Amino acid sequence: MERVKIGMVGAQFSARFHMNSLAKLRGVKVDVVAVAAQHLDHAEAFARTYGIPDCYDDYRRLLERKDIDIVDLCIPTDLHAQFVIEAARAGKHVICEKPLTGYFGKDRPEEWVGSAVGRELMLKETLDACDRVIMTVEKNGVKFMYAENWVYAPPFVKLKRLIKAGGGTVMDIRAEQSHSGSVAPYSRRWKTSGGGALMRLGAHPVGAVLHLKHYEGILRLGRPIKVKSVMAEVGQHAKMESVLREKKQYLVSAWEDVEDWGAVVITFEDRSSATILASDGVLGGVRNTMSVYLSNAAVHVNMNPSNVLEVYAPEPHIFGDEYLVEKLETKAGWNFPSPDDDWIRGYVPEMEDFVDAVLLDREPVSGMGLARDVVETIYAAYLSAEQGRRIEL
Repeated sequence: MERVKIGMVGAQFSARFHMNSLAKLRGVKVDVVAVAAQHLDHAEAFARTYGIPDCYDDYRRLLERKDIDIVDLCIPTDLHAQFVIEAARAGKHVICEKPLTGYFGKDRPEEWVGSAVGRELMLKETLDACDRVIMTVEKNGVKFMYAENWVYAPPFVKLKRLIKAGGGTVMDIRAEQSHSGSVAPYSRRWKTSGGGALMRLGAHPVGAVLHLKHYEGILRLGRPIKVKSVMAEVGQHAKMESVLREKKQYLVSAWEDVEDWGAVVITFEDRSSATILASDGVLGGVRNTMSVYLSNAAVHVNMNPSNVLEVYAPEPHIFGDEYLVEKLETKAGWNFPSPDDDWIRGYVPEMEDFVDAVLLDREPVSGMGLARDVVETIYAAYLSAEQGRRIEL
């Protein structure tokens, strides 16, 4: 196979990330031959922007094409499991955005799922959905590539190399993704998002932490170090009375039955710990950070903000439309723009790994095992927050 052919499903935020990250591979290792979106005009606009030959308003048209090797799913989380299963049955390799799936209460249209359904049921049914996806992927012999960009971020990759070189024990990890809130309507209700900040944002640091302990375990023990238990709390900070009374709102506050803040303490089977923070209540641009404390070293991974570039402007209009950093409220004052956000956050090396996995017939760095473990950890955290106790995995 000289080049792989990709069909994109979705034409919004994450699809743009993926296309930008494929830019240097197109025409060399990959061709993007078609895009499908729910609305044809969205697909057509996306196709014009990125020079994609064909566009559809039905993703099944991509599955019917024999020339397409990979379908890239940049769609809401509640559609992931169904689309992965259908793509696998059609013999297509799959790139799937995070998280793999969740509980969406499709049989409960009359009530807010997040308020009415117990987390124990959510955990069980979510893992059942994961098992159906895994079984279908394995049965059809296709590759599943889990789009967790954090594990491909150059600072994170360097962290792994430092751990290998130093030989120390990872004792304590502290990781966070936070910003001022998603503006996507699907994110506000459990039925379409499968959870709140812990699910949407926390999936990144949870995935990176699980991957890191898996990696350390292979190095030291010849097997992954697994999660033993989780403890968690969640909240709706934007619904605090004093916040709601403020005349001007800087944060997204339209959350329905999902949390806008979550904290999880993960204990691993080797007795090491990880603390995860995820919040939709943090101003000043997106935070993607991880601190790792080893028995013989300490490493801070700052994807955002990073002081590799510091800029100042007395007025917000001075830098015009030039991108600084995601979720930034104003371009006035001091800011910390990323010179190449797609690279530093791992999107570019992620897509190259996925393409090479198909070209070279090997497994990707981020695959099905990580995808399932992230979902299990997060839903165990929801159960912990509901019952106020430690949950053993």
